[in-house]
This record gives sequence, structure tokens and C-alpha cells, in this order.
Amino acid sequence: MKYMVRSFLAFAALFFMISSVHAADDSPVLSRIKNSGKLVLGTSGTMPLMSEKLMTGEITGFDVDVARAMAESMGVDLVIKPLPFDKLIPALETGKVDVVLSNMTMTVDRNMRVAFAGPYFVSGKCLVTKEQKMAEADEPEDLENTDASIAVIKGTTSEVFVKELMPSVKRVPVSDVNKGTNMVAKGEVNAFLSDFPICLSVMKRYPNSGFQSVVSLLTYEPIGIALPANDPLFINLAENFIDRAENVGLMQSLAVKWFGEIKLTAISNQGK
Repeated sequence: MKYMVRSFLAFAALFFMISSVHAADDSPVLSRIKNSGKLVLGTSGTMPLMSEKLMTGEITGFDVDVARAMAESMGVDLVIKPLPFDKLIPALETGKVDVVLSNMTMTVDRNMRVAFAGPYFVSGKCLVTKEQKMAEADEPEDLENTDASIAVIKGTTSEVFVKELMPSVKRVPVSDVNKGTNMVAKGEVNAFLSDFPICLSVMKRYPNSGFQSVVSLLTYEPIGIALPANDPLFINLAENFIDRAENVGLMQSLAVKWFGEIKLTAISNQGK
């Protein structure tokens, strides 16, 4: 795997050097990155396995590894800037960050504000709950219950999912995964709704908690790299990066590292 990664990065770096020769005023973000020698990543650090801040302060995860590979392929250093999830797109729009990787679904609303490359990952919605009936849900309709309450991370597609598809369910916005799962553990809400990798991380982290999770993926969630809308060359570079990373097996290797073979099987069966 290390040889594969080195080969990929060497080839991608050559591509970047050729491209950057022509990165002038018509490529403002790419020129800024080249001149500073830094790729500034915006990420939440609140989504385990994808983007998580450890007790040491280090931010790790699948998204961070992808961003680091992207920076290395460009021959620049990665600078990680943690921000609340709902502040990531504004930071991208104002140039505070160069790129966003934070388990961000490529939605129409977001795509009207920023560009996306990808998807580099496919996910879906799932529940963490202690209630057997909710854990057996296959469709959003199965979760409709006027007495039910579901915690969701503020500003995510999970919040929109509950609002639009389960209007009778009480939404309880929370700032991060730990707060959502703690509310489930204490019986303050019936369930916590999030993306599949996050549910998987909760189940791995608390094996004896009595938590259950929905087996089927409730939605199709294409996860993409969010980019500034004013730099077509940078967008093209990101698209080519994803294409090469997938074709040499880098994305699959990182997925195995963070999610294991079970996760890959679940994702590969999505949409079939």
C-alpha cells in the first residue's frame, strides 16, 4: 500500500507542477495555495471516522487522510482549520479555507453556493437507538411517530431529512455526535440520526451500551470535496485527484483503514 501511495503522489505531483505553471490570475485559489505552500482544510472534527478531534487536539479521520493525500499530491503542506459544520461553507466562500472535507453531502442548495468534486464516498442515513422497533426501520415512514424525538447535528442533511420526511417527529438539534448519543443513552431522545460512518463509529465505540442501529441505508448520500466556485482550474484538479485516487485504489485502502471490509460491502451494495 505504501508503494502504491508513493507512486500515486509522485504522479499527481507531476500533474500539479505542470498545471501550476499556468495558474495565474484566472486561477485565484490555486495561485494562493501555490504561493503560500499550504492547502487550508476546513473540517468539523465532530464526525467520528470521517473527521474527529482527539483528546490530544489532533484531528484525524478518512476525510483528513484524503485531504492530506491531496495536499501531498500538490506538493504543499496541509493546514487543518476546525470549524462548526454550519460555518464551513461560509468560510469557503470568504477564503478562510481553501477546501472542505467534512462528510459533506453534495446537495443542490450547497452546490448553488460552492462547487463540488466527487463524490469520493457514498453514505446514507441511519439511526442509533435503544428501541428495537426503530432499529428495524427500512423507510422513513417506519419512523413516523408523534411521540418520537430524534437528535440530529445542527446544519446537516440529517436535520433536513427529519424535517422534510418525518414532520411529526420532534427534532432535537445538537452540536456533535457525543451529545446526540448521550441523549439516547439517557433516554432523553428516542434516537440519534446521522450518516452511516458515524453510526458505525458509535457502535464500535460503545459495544456494551445497548445501542442498536438501522441495518439498511435510508438514503443516498454522495459525499464530495467542497471548493470555491470561482476557480475552474482548482475544481478540475480536485476532480482529477479523486479519479486517480480511486483508480489506483487509494480511496479503497483508506476506506478499509477507517471502516473495514464490512463498510466497503455496505457501500458497494448501495444502489444495486
